Amino acid sequence: MRGTHRAAAISLGILTLAALIVPALATDDPTAITDVVARRLVPPLGRDAGGGWHLFGTDRFGRDILVRTLLAARVSLLVGVVGSVLAAVVGVCVGAAAAWAGRWVDRVLMSLADTLLAVPRLVLLLLCVALWAPGLGTVIIVLAATGWMGIARLVRAEVLALRSVGFVEASRAAGARSLRTLVAHVLPNAAGPAVVATTLGIGNAVLMESGLAFLGLGVQPPTPSWGNMIAGGRDLIVTAPWVALAPGLALLVTVLLCTELGDSLDPTAWRTRNH
Repeated sequence: MRGTHRAAAISLGILTLAALIVPALATDDPTAITDVVARRLVPPLGRDAGGGWHLFGTDRFGRDILVRTLLAARVSLLVGVVGSVLAAVVGVCVGAAAAWAGRWVDRVLMSLADTLLAVPRLVLLLLCVALWAPGLGTVIIVLAATGWMGIARLVRAEVLALRSVGFVEASRAAGARSLRTLVAHVLPNAAGPAVVATTLGIGNAVLMESGLAFLGLGVQPPTPSWGNMIAGGRDLIVTAPWVALAPGLALLVTVLLCTELGDSLDPTAWRTRNH
């Protein structure tokens, strides 16, 4: 792992720890509205009327933006990780089943994947979210349901390439069942591209979740999300730009770190380690 990739991993770890620790240590509830008059729209590095210091300032309701941004990081990272992992699980299962079974199973599953890939993901997300009530669980399920197709394609190609490799033939010759050969020997060696795609997908899922929240279709207030925080500060972009810029920069940095970390993973190493 190169220096930039190591720095990305460390930075993501620090962000995760801060998201877990800082909101828990906050003296005020970051979702509650208290003394609006005394604390409203305090600029970054400023103090409110009560003497409280705010690194990132406060919003229109007097809530500390740093604490809310880190609390929103919990939601965004949870959605990104869980949504991407669930999409990867579905994609691995579909891709492996298509390649291993072949024939009509392969044609049906890949036709379904190609059909869904032909529809822009944002359109699928908006359609699915419109059918169910907005919320954290809905967003995770929708991200998983619309993000598995590319991983299925990658896994299918890897499994097809591994079907006639020596150690697979040896497993069959030893009398191992077909399913055991697939799970114990083929999938571990086909996991590299899926792991890389999943890691890269975390940043994309975080971005999608923020977009849905910005449109009012994702996580709903008072639970903070980077998307609904940006939406809440868009009308203050001239008079109090820090309200929208803080969560916006957090979103930008997180997506860049996830992309950098995904680029650091070498999919060819899996086959070498598991051979």
